Amino acid sequence: MRAQNGLEPFAHRCRVYYEDTDAGGVVYYVNYLKFMERARTERLRHLGFSQLELAGDNLLFVVHSSEARYHAPARLDDELRVTAQVTELNRASLRFVQQVWRCKDETLLCEGQFLVAAVRADTFKPRAIPPALRDAFLADSTGTQSNAGE
Repeated sequence: MRAQNGLEPFAHRCRVYYEDTDAGGVVYYVNYLKFMERARTERLRHLGFSQLELAGDNLLFVVHSSEARYHAPARLDDELRVTAQVTELNRASLRFVQQVWRCKDETLLCEGQFLVAAVRADTFKPRAIPPALRDAFLADSTGTQSNAGE
């Protein structure tokens, strides 16, 4: 799946370790969610924002809801490419569409959708995404739908 603006979505590469696998030698299903979480974090870092600095500014991102569909298994030592595309940017939330691909044969392994809410670190109440971060997401992906009034 390509980004709406024709550019490839942001991608993070990682490797499957023994700890990621189950007794059958394949990646345990919940670990795909971890791979996707890491890609979202690296997407922020790519834009110049770290989770630690954002927390210091009283901002955390929490997963409000998630959906995943599994297509094929990853195995020990596979190299993975995990995408993180923002498809919707609201006042206090982001919607990501993500995919996990095996690099050696470009097989889609898992895809998911995540609604991530911006909250205050001290109260966990919703808060607006800072303008600099909103602008960075918008500049990085012109295919993003913005609903600033929501």
